[in-house]
Amino acid sequence: MKHNLTALLLLVSGALTMSTSAAPPVAIVIHAGAGGKGIKMPANKEKQYHETLTRALRAGHAVLIKKGSALEAVQAAIVVMEDSTLFNAGKGAVFTSAGENELDASIMDGNTLLAGAVGGVTIIKNPIHAAHAVMKKTPHVMLAGEGADTFAKKVGLEIVPRKYFYTEHRWKQLEQWKAKQKTEEQSQLEMTREYLGTVGCAALDSTGNIAAGTSTGGLTGKQYGRIGDSPIIAAGTYADNTSCAISCTGHGEFFIRHAVAFDISARMKYANETIEQAAKTVVQQTLKKAGGRGGVIGLDTKGNIVMEFNTPAMNRGYIDQNGKLHTAIYK
Repeated sequence: MKHNLTALLLLVSGALTMSTSAAPPVAIVIHAGAGGKGIKMPANKEKQYHETLTRALRAGHAVLIKKGSALEAVQAAIVVMEDSTLFNAGKGAVFTSAGENELDASIMDGNTLLAGAVGGVTIIKNPIHAAHAVMKKTPHVMLAGEGADTFAKKVGLEIVPRKYFYTEHRWKQLEQWKAKQKTEEQSQLEMTREYLGTVGCAALDSTGNIAAGTSTGGLTGKQYGRIGDSPIIAAGTYADNTSCAISCTGHGEFFIRHAVAFDISARMKYANETIEQAAKTVVQQTLKKAGGRGGVIGLDTKGNIVMEFNTPAMNRGYIDQNGKLHTAIYK
């Protein structure tokens, strides 16, 4: 009897161990803009950044540990950042040269390769939800401008007045940009030296699927109607279960020209590079050589995380497959 009981306990223990070890890992990684001039922000401001990054990570991770999808986790994390005035997305979006707020976002499912995006929207509280709705409710990949705003109303997304996006510090940034503007070349250089507070997320869920999303207000003083890399699949966002999920931040024109997010995926698939090798090559060599500033975050289906950037700072953080949470700003 004693031997039978011992055997039963060992059997149960073994089954529990197998169940635990077989449980697939979940992970999440985010960014909230790259840039900077090498000057650290005040300690109280830095604390706000770390706290908001942590809230975003926890929001996305909470979805994952409840066996929610990577797509759901990406949206949950990005919404936290879109609702903050700290970052250049949603509520904290920068102003165009015409004094308007035009927001872009995209999302992609690594399992199906389905994707959705919106560009130049002006009344959608959370553009990342609009991007997801485009993916789920239309046969298209991107909707832009008034058409995207109208679509968001039709599908019941939260709509806000344009003044919702007004923040005093973003308006002051526009005034400073206008004051500094001398030539087109000089003004563009000034823009690349500031924090480009685009937000993004990549997540791995319990089914082994990955997804990525990105949301932004673009560049301070951008020409009316300009759309950067953030809503462009393969440039600012990409996800493929056979390689990785990537979200980008930086001077978008360079990320578009070099299809940065897809290039990282392609290097993994066709050159057998790791996600770390691929991201480092693209960010530190391809982008740098072209004059592009910025960074990427991403992960693969094994939970390997990358956060690569060529600027003095990039707001970033992750919760890895072991549950470790980490946030950082500077190199």
